Amino acid sequence: MQRFLIISGLLLMLAGVAWPWLSKLPFGRLPGDIHIVRDGFSFHFPIVTSIVISLLLSILFWIFRR
Repeated sequence: MQRFLIISGLLLMLAGVAWPWLSKLPFGRLPGDIHIVRDGFSFHFPIVTSIVISLLLSILFWIFRR
């Protein structure tokens, strides 16, 4: 558990440092993501992005578990 927390923290720090480059990736703006803008209201639900990230993480965990 300690190793998992340390690795998770390091990955989050790495993502924070790399955020200027990561923000230019198309994640969050994929076709199928829900974005509604009205007067004084904005709603964004990245459903397709969530599915893609979930699949990628599942594949990575499957590979590293072997």
